[in-house]
Amino acid sequence: MARDRAIGAALVVGAIVGVIIYGSLMFLPSYGIDKYAVDVLKITAFVAIAAILGVLGWIGYVMATTPPPVPLEPEPTTTAKESSGDSTQKSGASDKPAT
Repeated sequence: MARDRAIGAALVVGAIVGVIIYGSLMFLPSYGIDKYAVDVLKITAFVAIAAILGVLGWIGYVMATTPPPVPLEPEPTTTAKESSGDSTQKSGASDKPAT
């Protein structure tokens, strides 16, 4: 459990550092590095779209290759005569006289 927490904390810190670096490349004064900001935007847009389309492709692949589920039990078939006879037994009616 402690290892999971350490990994989670590292992911949070890494995400915060990544946002700070990305934001500084985009919005702070560039001092002549504007071309890097444009490159970062291009790479970011490509990775985001590739990730979304990759997830959609994976969902489609799984849907196309997964067989349909097998029913657990077949549904019982009853006729009208059987179902009407069962209703008197279920309602509590009995052939025995009350004592």
